[in-house]
Amino acid sequence: MDNIKDAIDKERLPEHIAIIMDGNGRWAKQRGKLRVFGHEQGASAVREVVEGCAELGVKNLTLYAFSTENWNRPKLEVEMLMKLLIASLRKELKTLNKNNIRLQAIGRLESMPASVSRKLQEVIEKTKDNDRMTLTLALSYGSRDELKNAVQAISFKVKNNIISAEDIDESVINEHLYTHNLPDVDLLIRTSGEVRISNFLLWQIAYAELYFTETLWPDFNKEQLYEAILNYQNRERRFGKTSEQLN
Repeated sequence: MDNIKDAIDKERLPEHIAIIMDGNGRWAKQRGKLRVFGHEQGASAVREVVEGCAELGVKNLTLYAFSTENWNRPKLEVEMLMKLLIASLRKELKTLNKNNIRLQAIGRLESMPASVSRKLQEVIEKTKDNDRMTLTLALSYGSRDELKNAVQAISFKVKNNIISAEDIDESVINEHLYTHNLPDVDLLIRTSGEVRISNFLLWQIAYAELYFTETLWPDFNKEQLYEAILNYQNRERRFGKTSEQLN
């Protein structure tokens, strides 16, 4: 693993990595266990990746923890996920502070159970001054919902002459997104072999490099993270320009 890590150019790290953590259920099913067992093992993968990013010097990591569509899953599974989230927040607070990592959350947070909201706000408050890395959990999150809310907020301001329609540009839209304090995503990783975005950060990944791996999320570790970053560093990021223009 050290060889892979040593090959990474620390001067060209993605500033913002986002991950769609997929495959917990299939991981458990392969072992003849309930889906919740996969989610429990997935929490260990979260710890690995958070530590790996912090050790390398990645400044922003966003994890797709629970989508707006996930509320449609079986009631028992949703309840277990919420309990697991509370337990993880309680368990990881000390680790976040030890590693100087700030926690924040995006999404329809008002729809989360009160017990989750209380613990989430407690950890956010107790880590707010940390500045080594920002860890963002996307909870009850859907990108189309986020964009709809941004359009409504901007429309209200135009209607009430707070801003003019002519003033609306990318920066104004960015200011009205949940991620207004984060840079655009540089690297989007999705595990489990699925090759789709699933309504995650649609605006923010406009020029992200996409990395798909067959690995199920509970098996995703630091080495897998390093491989994804190396893959990213071996790509030419042109942002609409030609190779010649970049050179």
